[in-house]
Amino acid sequence: MKNLKIKVCGMKYPENMKELLNLQPDYMGFIFYSQSQRNFTGELPEICFGKTKKTGVFVNADLDKVLDIARRYKLDVIQLHGSESPVFCDEIGKQGYEVIKAFAVDNDFNFSRCSFYDEYVDLFLFDAKGKLPGGNGVVFNWDKLQEYYLDKPFLLSGGIGMNALEAIQKFSHPQFYGVDVNSGFELEPGLKNIDELRVFIEKIKE
Repeated sequence: MKNLKIKVCGMKYPENMKELLNLQPDYMGFIFYSQSQRNFTGELPEICFGKTKKTGVFVNADLDKVLDIARRYKLDVIQLHGSESPVFCDEIGKQGYEVIKAFAVDNDFNFSRCSFYDEYVDLFLFDAKGKLPGGNGVVFNWDKLQEYYLDKPFLLSGGIGMNALEAIQKFSHPQFYGVDVNSGFELEPGLKNIDELRVFIEKIKE
């Protein structure tokens, strides 16, 4: 297995963030969506994030709001988890942010939708389709991803926990860039199980 990237999303608590940073994930995600149980409204701890990219997750937010929050928290990455247009993604990218566009995937999903965004984003994120824009804690059929034909790398998301390690190790796709984890490693919404994450990240990175 190649060196997969790790994104840990839905962080809320400063002490939990500090503990997670010791594990050096590639991305740390903060959800700026009021309807989420993991909606982040606090302050980031005064510590160095190092190579860990601060990622803000938004769902159909106004451009000005996204950029205001990005500046306030000095974000590195903007993840768009709603029905944002390719033009919207382009506007974010022009401001110097790495852009991740998320799609909710089920057995009927058509990956041709991604082609409209290809030149305006840095990564795609494929999540399980559910009642909420994300954080549903369910896994979709990863075999569906064999239909994905673009050259843009993607993160795999949706209900990934410790029990997914073997499946991740077996999963193969030329654009498989990394995994995004959230509810599968929580003690409660927004509070991550650092011990489990330590083992998981070590296994993924070894």
